[in-house]
Amino acid sequence: MKILNAADEHESEIAKTQIGGYQALAVMEKHLGLHEYFVENYSIADTALFAYTHVCHEGGFSLADFPQIQAWIERVKSQPRFIAIDA
Repeated sequence: MKILNAADEHESEIAKTQIGGYQALAVMEKHLGLHEYFVENYSIADTALFAYTHVCHEGGFSLADFPQIQAWIERVKSQPRFIAIDA
């Protein structure tokens, strides 16, 4: 959506896709309510999920109702040698 700037012409497809996206975020939220990371410690699983999750707003998703995900994003950003994508 961000790169092509074509959200308006694909509104119905985006709405359908967002249903599944929000379901995935709900699963992540539930897991992160019980665990700090997706495995026992910070791992490649967190790196992989972080890649899209921290920029999900670019796809029209809001993390306002996902405080556990927001806190996890900050934990990932606080990892040693973390480099922001726009650095």
